[in-house]
Amino acid sequence: MNHIFRKFPVTVTQQASILSPSLCRTTPSIQHPVWCTASVGDREYRGMPTHGIGRWKYLLPRQAPKKKKDKTQMKQMVSATDTAYGTLNVKVSGYDMTVVEHYSQYIHNLCNRLGIQVAESYALPTKSTEVMLMQEQGNKMYVDAVLKTHQRVVQLSSLNTSLCPIFVDVLLKNQPEGVQLLVKEHIEADFQARFKARPELEGLIAQINH
Repeated sequence: MNHIFRKFPVTVTQQASILSPSLCRTTPSIQHPVWCTASVGDREYRGMPTHGIGRWKYLLPRQAPKKKKDKTQMKQMVSATDTAYGTLNVKVSGYDMTVVEHYSQYIHNLCNRLGIQVAESYALPTKSTEVMLMQEQGNKMYVDAVLKTHQRVVQLSSLNTSLCPIFVDVLLKNQPEGVQLLVKEHIEADFQARFKARPELEGLIAQINH
C-alpha cells in the first residue's frame, strides 16, 4: 500500500502539468541563457595558460618612436671633374601633359640603358598662362584661353663628358613637337622651384616672428 501511495503523487503531478499549462508558465526557469554561458566560458578561457597563444607581436623588439620629419633639405650636389659633369638637370616642358610625361620616361629609360646615373626624377608645379584678347571696339580685355605648362625634370649626376654629346644628340632627334628641352647645371634656385610659393602664409609667419 505504501508503495502504491508513493507512486500516486508522481502521476498526479504529471497529469496536472499536462492539463494545466498555466502552471508551467508560472514556474521559473533555472537554465542560464546562451549568452550568459558563453561569457562565463570566455572568462574561464582567458584565465587558462593557453590564452593568447599564437600572438607574435610581443616577441618583436620595441622600436623607438618615430621622429617628426624635418623640412625637405637640398641634397649635396656632385662637383664636376675633368672627365665628368656635376649635377645636371634635364628639364622637359610642354602644354600636353601626356607627351611631356612620356618623353621624360624615355629620357629616364635611355639613361638606364647608357649607364648614366639618375639622382632624381620629379615634376615641377604646373604654370598657368592667361591669354588676353582685346575687343575690336573698346579698350577692355578679356581672357580668351588659359595655357597650362607641365614640367618634368630628370636629374643626372656624374655624366661623362665624352658621352654627353651623344646623349644630347639622341634626345634632340627624338624630341616630340611642342616640347621644349633644357639641359643645365643644378643650382639652389632649381631646388626652391619645386615648392609652391605661399605669400599669405609667409606674411603671417613673419608677423608672428616679429
